[in-house]
Amino acid sequence: MSEVQTLADDGVLIITINRPEAKNAVNRAVAEGMAAALEELDSNDALRVGIIKGAGGTFCSGMDLKAFLTGELPMVKGKGFCGFVEAPPRKPLIAAVDGYALAGGMEVALTCDLIVANSKAQFGIPETKRGLAAAAGGLMRLPRQVPPRIAMELALTGDFISAQRAYEIGFVNRVVEGPAIDGALELAHKISANGPLAVRVSKQVIVESRGWSDGEMWGKQQELVGQVMVSQDAREGAAAFAQKRAPNWTGK
Repeated sequence: MSEVQTLADDGVLIITINRPEAKNAVNRAVAEGMAAALEELDSNDALRVGIIKGAGGTFCSGMDLKAFLTGELPMVKGKGFCGFVEAPPRKPLIAAVDGYALAGGMEVALTCDLIVANSKAQFGIPETKRGLAAAAGGLMRLPRQVPPRIAMELALTGDFISAQRAYEIGFVNRVVEGPAIDGALELAHKISANGPLAVRVSKQVIVESRGWSDGEMWGKQQELVGQVMVSQDAREGAAAFAQKRAPNWTGK
């Protein structure tokens, strides 16, 4: 059985890390499967949003340390750990977190654009407890997504935090009582109902603008959003609003 499974659901690609016997630890096969799934997400016009989840009630426990000790690296060249943390997809990606998202598992969630967590989920980057460092994005992305002092504490102590605490510090978008995939699908379908070009470019501006200076940000934004304002979808959105009907997006 494949260690990464995919299922398309009305424009949403559900990607499952399928190693429940190993708490969905990431090995080379998972990294390669994830890279292939996210390439499909970006290349298939019928797909608008991706969701990553884990099988068996746990999101992901991080790198497969047993495989690591044999010399196997859970990476894909040019894409990094888990096949995407160094090269995320252009389309929106949601983490649906049940159980534990630890070490590389938390870094997978960090790389996603949105996070929906079950109320009993826990997060952490405990690499320092094993003499390692959270080098798959944890040390760089976490201080951009939560207050830096909290990121520092989590990295240096290796302590876990609850889903509720993660929500309070702005790391998690939604906490749900049932399976995280249900809340993630609800969020994904809200996004997929919108103009796909507008969604993709909006994500691009939010991600890339972190490095823009005050003097260049308006010009750089215009370079990206200009295509949205003159697109077929922009005209369709206005027409659908005027005619009180659902828009028929083309992504053009």
